[in-house]
This record gives sequence, structure tokens and C-alpha cells, in this order.
Amino acid sequence: MNLLSRFGKEKKEEPSSGSNSSLDHGLDGGSVAVKEKKPPMPANRDMEKAHNAPVKIVSVRVFMMGVLVSMGGFIFGFDTGQISGFLEMSDFKRRFADTAKNGQPAFSNVRSGTIVGLLSIGTLIGAIIAAPVADASGRRPSITFWNIIFIIGVIVQITTSNHWWQIVIGRWIAGLGVGGLSVLTPMYQSETAPRQIRGALVSCYQLFITLGILIAYCINYGTEANDTAASWRITMGVGFIWTVIMGVGTLFLKESPRWDYRKNKIERARTTIAKTYGVPENHWEVEREMREIKTKFDAENAGGGPHPFYEVFAGPRMMYRTFLGMALLALQQLTGANFFFYYGTTIFSATGLSNSFVTSIILGTVNFFCTLPGLWFVEHFGRRKCLITGGLWMFTCFMIFASIGHFALDQADPAKTPQVGAAMIVFACFFIAGFASTWGPIVWCIIGEMYPSRYRAKSMALSTASNWVFNFLLSFCTPFVTAEIDYRYGYVFAACCLAGALVTYFFVCESQGRTLEEVDTMYILRVPPTRSSHWRPEEGEELVTADALNLTPGARGIGKTDAVGMESEVRMESVPPPTETHGITDVSGTDFSAMGAGVRQQSFNASL
Repeated sequence: MNLLSRFGKEKKEEPSSGSNSSLDHGLDGGSVAVKEKKPPMPANRDMEKAHNAPVKIVSVRVFMMGVLVSMGGFIFGFDTGQISGFLEMSDFKRRFADTAKNGQPAFSNVRSGTIVGLLSIGTLIGAIIAAPVADASGRRPSITFWNIIFIIGVIVQITTSNHWWQIVIGRWIAGLGVGGLSVLTPMYQSETAPRQIRGALVSCYQLFITLGILIAYCINYGTEANDTAASWRITMGVGFIWTVIMGVGTLFLKESPRWDYRKNKIERARTTIAKTYGVPENHWEVEREMREIKTKFDAENAGGGPHPFYEVFAGPRMMYRTFLGMALLALQQLTGANFFFYYGTTIFSATGLSNSFVTSIILGTVNFFCTLPGLWFVEHFGRRKCLITGGLWMFTCFMIFASIGHFALDQADPAKTPQVGAAMIVFACFFIAGFASTWGPIVWCIIGEMYPSRYRAKSMALSTASNWVFNFLLSFCTPFVTAEIDYRYGYVFAACCLAGALVTYFFVCESQGRTLEEVDTMYILRVPPTRSSHWRPEEGEELVTADALNLTPGARGIGKTDAVGMESEVRMESVPPPTETHGITDVSGTDFSAMGAGVRQQSFNASL
């Protein structure tokens, strides 16, 4: 009896009808018969005959997948960048503003906050809906569906003439699409990308967000002098290009192999994995990944019946992980990056700059190019070190930015203190550089790796919803807060940056270079986050994962009290049957192995 079966109350011999296999095939050729209604699953291939050629980690197929799927981040970034400029365009204000300032039309705090913030309400709803849609219809068609929703939202906005509420409704509809894509992009990439570069590919989502922001800033700069509706409609219209590229291009990609496997499309999943790695279908890396997927799926269905939504809190170590994911994505917003992206043009016009659109382009350029080293940092320094260092760096930058903005800048006439305004821009750039290379991309990477497959869609939806809730609060409340406490608002963001570094240090396990199953094991075994960088699974031992605990619906199939502290208990492990060339063979004539000597006892590593 191995550790996984010890953890369950009893391992059922007859899985529910949700299982796919008629034989539980192991790589050693052994099998256990089970009753089954669905077509039999092909056995794992013979490992001794498997190819062992080098794996092609970066291929044209992987590159195209990364670019097309990451376009979801580009769409969000482009929408974020464009609204910042619209609020300062003369024609946009003339059509939709509700107050006057110095004899010119202007937006009240309520209206500007509503126009900017309603996108986030849509993204919140879209993120929650995306999980069941993706589980039912697949990751790939879902991505195309949410692109269509975004296009509808843009059409609603671009066809208005004088109704500000139509802009709000259009941004809400577009937000539904952005929210769905924000869940599906890291989900699809984490389930499909080679594990060796999974972190970099998932982080491309944030890279494309920064690229979208920069492109929107540049287009706004080129159109803002136009005194007609073309000044903002051109930027909106260009947004159709990215959604069409992503929506159509995704149709030519392969479905997530893990989703395919769950839908009994076994050989298609194998083919996708082989093409992703650029190797034959019987390559050892393909066999390894197929074995992991099969083991998790069989164990999940052994529990019987569908698993309710609340298991994202009731499952093994899931409440910890779900709330941790929600906290990380909330803190990503509370670092204050969108304080600059949403209101950057308005903020720097208050420092006396003649053309604040230029400053926005500078910030957008820094944001994009500093995300590029972040893709290297995530795979070479690890997730924890980057987030802790980035949090402390951003804390320092915001403390200086807020201090000189409040105490040194002449807010009545900023032109009298041009050096102070320049210093604020410099430290804003330093902050953006730190955010873009750490908290921007790496948090999405952690969220895509933290959850087991049975809970991934739902837990990622909740985590992403947390991100959009705080995105809305930030975008809506910022005009009111800055009107009351001016640049001291930066102290709030500085405190949140420090909190982010502390949360990472005490609660986040290092997932660099690990399979998704190993990450799951670390959280279940309560590996201390401060020691997780050095944790290694015992060679040859079966990983303890949430998907392998044979949970019944409601996650009640195991004793929770037994799960706590399991890392110090004794492990019973089966020895595979001997072969002609290796293994333990009884020669005593006593049939010793048949009486149970095929079981060995071994102490589980208490240091976990």
C-alpha cells in the first residue's frame, strides 16, 4: 500500500463512470482490472523503446502559441492605455464631460471614475464565467468566444456620438471579454507549454499587456491634436486588429492536452505534447507527461461524481492556496502601477509638463522594455526572489515619489518647480521598471502553477476576479483620493508593495523548474516557503498531489486530520514485480514474495 492510498480512507477498486480507462496500466506493464463504461484508454508505451533525443524546448510552434495566446494581454493593455489619453482629448471631453474647468469642459471625479472603472466590473464577471465555459467547451474555442465579446463592446463604444453612458456600457461589455481572456491565457499556456519555459511563456501575458499600453499611448499621441471624433475613434478602431488576430489565430492551435485527456481524446493529447516538445510521440518526455496526466485523472475520477465549486476551499490545502492567489493578484493591483497607466496623462499634466502624452509614452516604453528581462529573471532567479526584491524596490520608489510630490512640488503652480516634476517622472520610471520586471509578469506565472488540475479553472477565476475587484476600486476611487490627499496617495501604494514582499516571503513556495505536480505536492506537504527553494522530491517516489488522493465530492474522501503532518509519517511503498534483468526475485522456494515481502517500508523525508 503506497502513500497515496494510505491517505485516502480506502482506495476503491471500481472507479465511477467518469474514469476513462479499463486498465490501470503502469509503465512496468502491470495492470489492475476495473469496470468501465467508456472506451478503453491506450496503455502507456514501452519506456525501454522510447526515444531519448534532446527535447526542442523553443520551437516555431511554441513561439507562435506564446504570441497568439498572449495577445489576450495585449488587448487588455491596449484598452488600459487608450482610456488614459481619451480623458485629456478635447473632442472626447466636449462630447462626454459633465463639468467645466477654466471655462473648458472637464470630467467630474464620478464620471471619469465610472468610465474608467466599468471595464473592471466587466472583467470581474467575465473572469468568473470563464472557468465553467472553458471546462465545458475547451480552452481554445473559449478564447475565440471572448474575443467576439470584446469586439461587440468596442462596437458599442465607437458608434456613440454624445451619450457617455454608451461608452460605459461598451467598456463593461469589452471588460467581459478581457476578463475571460485574463483567465484563459495563463491557463492555456500553463497547461500546454513545456515545463522548462512555462514560467517565461506565462509571463508573456504581462509582456503583451505592456506592449498594448505602449502602442495605445503612441496612437493617442498621434491623434490627440485632431479636434474631431477621429482623435479617439481611430485608437478604438485599431483595437479590432488585435482581437481578430487572436480570435482567428487561436483556431489553428491545438487544444490543451490536459483538457483533451479529460474528454477522452487521449491520442490527440499525446500528439499535442509531442508537437509541443518537437519529438516523436513515443519520446520519454511525452511518456512522462502522459503518465502524470493519466495518474491525476484516474485518481480524480476514483472519488466518484462531480466535484462542487466549494472544493476550491475544502480541498487539500486549497483554502490556503485560493486565498493566497487572491491576495497576490490583489496586491499586484495595489502596487500602484495602474495609478500611472490609467491616470498617467492627468497626473503628469499636474506637474507642469507641456505635453503629458509624451510622458505617458516614456512610461509605456520603460514598462515594455523592462518586462523583457523579467522573462529571464523568472527562470533564472526564481519566483520568490524576484517578487521580494521587486516589492522592496517599488516600496522605495513610491516613498520618494510621494514625498517629493507632496512636500517639494508647487501644486498651485507646478511650473515654478520644474526640477521636482522631472524627479517625479524619474522615480515613476524607476517604479515602472521594478514592477514590469517582477510583480507584473511573475504573479501571473505563480497563479498558473499553484493549483491542481481539478481546481485550476475555478481557483484561477477567483484569483483573477480579485485582481479585477481591486482594479475597479483603484480606477474608480483614485480621482477622489488624489483630490483629498494629493501625492500622499503614494504612501498607500508603498505600504502595499512592502506587504507584497512580506506575503511572498512567508507564504509563497518556489515553483521554478518544477512540474505542476511537484508544486501541488509542496503545498499539500506544507513545505515551509522559506525552505521551498531547496526542496526536492524523493527519487522514484510517487508524488502526493490533490488529484491523486481519490477525493469524493466535497473533498470528504480523506481524513483532514490525517493529512496534517503527514510528512513525518511512515511510507509504505510497493516494489514493482521483478524482471529477468532487474528486481527482487525469490529463490528460497518458500514463495516468500507472494506472502507480502514485495512490500518495503521506508521513512518519508521528515525534513519536508
